[in-house]
Parts: sequence; structure tokens; C-alpha cells
Amino acid sequence: MDLGISGRRAAVAAASKGLGFGVAQALVAEGVRVAVCGRNAETIEAAAARLGSDAVPVVADLSSPDGATGFVSDARDALGGIDIVVANAGGPPPGNFASVTVDQYLTAFELNCRSTIAMCYEAVPAMRAQGWGRVVAITSIAVRQPIPTLILSNTARAGVTGFLKTLAREVAADGVTVNSLLPGLHATERIAALHAGGGDPTAGIPAGAIGDPADFGRVAAFLCSESARYITGTALAVDGGADAALI
Repeated sequence: MDLGISGRRAAVAAASKGLGFGVAQALVAEGVRVAVCGRNAETIEAAAARLGSDAVPVVADLSSPDGATGFVSDARDALGGIDIVVANAGGPPPGNFASVTVDQYLTAFELNCRSTIAMCYEAVPAMRAQGWGRVVAITSIAVRQPIPTLILSNTARAGVTGFLKTLAREVAADGVTVNSLLPGLHATERIAALHAGGGDPTAGIPAGAIGDPADFGRVAAFLCSESARYITGTALAVDGGADAALI
């Protein structure tokens, strides 16, 4: 299926590995030129090399608004413009109400909420002006069904979901769509670390398997496509059926 986005330009955040890399890989396969970022120069340069000549590495720390804004700005300079933004960042540390301090919520908000907001402020005005744009944010299934040991992530990602839904309604008439993807368990280093204590990570997943980041990437690429122009304001679970909610 031709997604109709060949030649488009995308900024894919936190794409040195995991879900971000999977999304960048899927976009490159569709003929999209991508700028990918990570905090470590060697790691992100290696990731860009794996993606091929249509990928540009950018060193950026998304834990501050300046870092997030700077990434989009650098991506625009490298690619000559931005048509697609994939907002993504690593998750905050695990914890519950008893173990987490009040100050830690601010750090989590900066990383998993404010960074996405900053990227949108930097990219969306130009998308509106050109009459075409795609924003896809990678959040978490915790938005639908809070995860007991991830109170920081649950809180920050719920906040950014409210922002994205509001933004989607404001820019839809300008040809810009804004959606989020809610991953369940996928084969990433973070999931491996969270489940290092043992147990069957597939328990409770009706599909009976951990997700593949490459498959996740192809879902994101579809949301960036021409065919998805009427899909906006959605928060789509990609979790093998683990979310038990009706809607």
C-alpha cells in the first residue's frame, strides 16, 4: 500500500532504538526523509547509519523544553522543513505513591508531557501555514489503564493526552492531524528492565506475545499517511488486546 508520503520530512524523537527507531524505519521505507535524535552522539549516529542515507542524526536531550524545541529546529534546518513530528521520550523511573516524591512529578512532566508540547509549538505553526502536517505522539497504554508501578508515567502521559486532544480540534481544519499511540508491551530495553524480576510478561496479553517495534512503526506510519487524513484526536492502543476497556 502506497501511503502517499514519499518525499515528506519527519522529525522522530528518541529514535536511537526501541519504538522510536521502529517508527523511523517504517517512515524511511515509505520514502520519508527523517531526522532522528538521541542524547548520545555515537548511538544516534549508528542508528541513522542503520536507517540509511535518508536519515540525519541530531543530538538532543528532550528532558527540557529547550532541548525538545532545539531538536525540531535542527531537524527543520537539516531537512529543509518539517511535515511530520513523532514525539517520543524515554519513560520516568518506576514507583508508587509511597516511594515517589513530589519533585519527581515535575521531572516526569518535563520529559513526558512538556517535551511533546514544546515540539508541537515549534513545528505545528508551519504545518498549518502549508496546509499539511502530521503529529504522532508515543505515550503509553497507561493513559487508558494506569499501571500500578508507574505512577509518574501514568500522570505525565495522561496530561499530554489532554493537550493533544485539544490541539487536534484546533488545527484539524488546517490539514494537520494530531494523534497518539498507546503502546503496550513491546520488545524494547525499557520493558526488559521493568520485567527483569521475572514472571511471564505475556500474561494478560490476549495475543500471547510481546509486540514487535517494527510492527508498531508501521502503525505510526499509517497515521502519517494521506489515507489517514480523516483520523485526528485519537489515542490508539497498540497492545495485543491487553486493554480491557470497552472504548
